[in-house]
Amino acid sequence: MSEPVDHLLHLLNLERIEENIFRGPSRDIGSPTVFGGQVLGQALRAAAYTVPPERRAHSLHAYFILPGDPNAPIVYLVERLRDGRSFTTRRVTAIQHGRPIFNLSASFQVEEPGVAHQDPMPEVPPPEELISEAELRRQLAEQVPEVLRPFLLHERPIEIRPVEPVNLLFPEKRPPRRHAWIRAAGTLPDGDPALHQSVLAYASDFGFMGTAMLPHGLSFLQPHVQAASLDHAMWFYRPFRADEWLLFAMESPVAAHARGLNRGLFFRRDGTLVAAVVQEGLMRIRSD
Repeated sequence: MSEPVDHLLHLLNLERIEENIFRGPSRDIGSPTVFGGQVLGQALRAAAYTVPPERRAHSLHAYFILPGDPNAPIVYLVERLRDGRSFTTRRVTAIQHGRPIFNLSASFQVEEPGVAHQDPMPEVPPPEELISEAELRRQLAEQVPEVLRPFLLHERPIEIRPVEPVNLLFPEKRPPRRHAWIRAAGTLPDGDPALHQSVLAYASDFGFMGTAMLPHGLSFLQPHVQAASLDHAMWFYRPFRADEWLLFAMESPVAAHARGLNRGLFFRRDGTLVAAVVQEGLMRIRSD
């Protein structure tokens, strides 16, 4: 197992303080605030700790309230809203320095048969034919101010291979659609589907918001752009392993009032659609 994946598993191995109270560490990834995917993954993990293992998360809805401090742990308070015959509902509040910074509602379901259909997986090159995002970031590192280099060079626990790479320094205007193959950068434990869901929630925040920036030639590395995740929702439909390649197909249908909407689908290599995600992000152009 790689060191970054070890760190990720450490992040998701929450400490149980009380029956419904958990504490998770934070990790500095070179940005001034906690990575949103970390809070997503940890909050979903906290909720799953209070649910029988035969019930799998089928949806989550979350709001980012305040920026998190990457140098301090986060406490997760879980409320047990409902335990029904088929569905279980939990609400999670993330607390840091005495203030809520994030909240999440998650629903879990027993496995049930039913009718099924899905969109087809887009036709894209396989990951073996693509350059990793880590290599693309290394190529950019010498061209950015020194203060940004730790973020670009930070070794991530998620391997990303973009199908349509974007130059983060000089992005060209293009339609708001893109694709990337993603997976954990090492083998994850077997027998814990909830962990794989938390890892995918963590990974789903990497670069997702940039989709809405594509038509405007914007990038979060540009000093006049202020970007932040505002809310995030996910739905899980079929089993998957987060350490095997998944195609993340992203698009942005609208941007207005300094906000951009992004939506995406995750496919296994065999074409099976396993999860969907929607996020709204702040895209503010600073006059100063």
